[in-house]
Amino acid sequence: MRITSLLPGTLGFGTAPLGNMFRAISEDEAAATVEAAWYEGVRYFDTAPFYGAGLSEIRLGAVLSERPRTDYVLSTKVGRLVLDETESKDGLFAEGRPNKVLDDYTADGALRSIEDSLKRLGTDRLDVVWVHDVAQDFHGDNWLHVFETARTGAFRALTRLREEGVIGAWGLGVNRVEPCELTLELDEPQPDGFLLAGRYTLLDHARALQRLLPTATEQGAELVIGGPYSSGVLAGGRHFEYQEASREVLDTVERLRAIAARYDVDLKAAALQFPLAHPAVAAVIPGASRPTRIGEDVAASRATIPPEFWDALRRDGLLAADAPVPAS
Repeated sequence: MRITSLLPGTLGFGTAPLGNMFRAISEDEAAATVEAAWYEGVRYFDTAPFYGAGLSEIRLGAVLSERPRTDYVLSTKVGRLVLDETESKDGLFAEGRPNKVLDDYTADGALRSIEDSLKRLGTDRLDVVWVHDVAQDFHGDNWLHVFETARTGAFRALTRLREEGVIGAWGLGVNRVEPCELTLELDEPQPDGFLLAGRYTLLDHARALQRLLPTATEQGAELVIGGPYSSGVLAGGRHFEYQEASREVLDTVERLRAIAARYDVDLKAAALQFPLAHPAVAAVIPGASRPTRIGEDVAASRATIPPEFWDALRRDGLLAADAPVPAS
């Protein structure tokens, strides 16, 4: 099934920040952020067990469970199980729930993950399920072994659920293009698309343009783009790739920002709209942990950007020559 046939629009809400990514937020602030998204007309919400060991799912579900289930589209992920056992945490979700998170890409693991997610979300069905982080950035040199486990386990389980009508679609949710490319080469039943985070942005898009996006277009596999602000650095933050941005990255952002200022363009608007210009992209899902950010994202998605801005980026070597850009 085409992802676009399931989605209510091209702008969704990525809820990793609701899992206390980078900083702890209160229950009231989390709820207010989801409420703001709903008020602004956002009807596609993406989450995952990994986000704060289930915290994002719990917070999102608490608000959405008060809304008619037919009025929104919901996706979550499999590949990790949230256990009752607790442990000390560090890293991205150090401020999330203390529950231990266990990798499990088997078929049984995927089914259990879905069952657990439904409980945390307080809903009876999922529209899209992504297989989460089957890539080198999380599994190192062992990632191909993890991918094979997912291929013979989670992939097949999700294909069966799709065929039975239990879920609408499935795919991979990753931060790297390699597992997406590898999946498209398989002879087995294909995924409906991919949630690709951080790899098709103004800061990093050349690799995805070379092979993944042309092949995905040819095979009818659509992409949802996560992390359009490259972990926040394109929206005024200091993070890139989920850590402090390097001097080189910050310098590139300053070059982008200078050109944007020259043409009176909000760089945030350019970053949000850029991925949507590609025909393989079905939606973009920026994250937010403050209610005011939602309104900013909606405004950014509607801003007018002159074609001269994109031309200037190309002349300065900041935009690939073959990258589609939004129509003015």
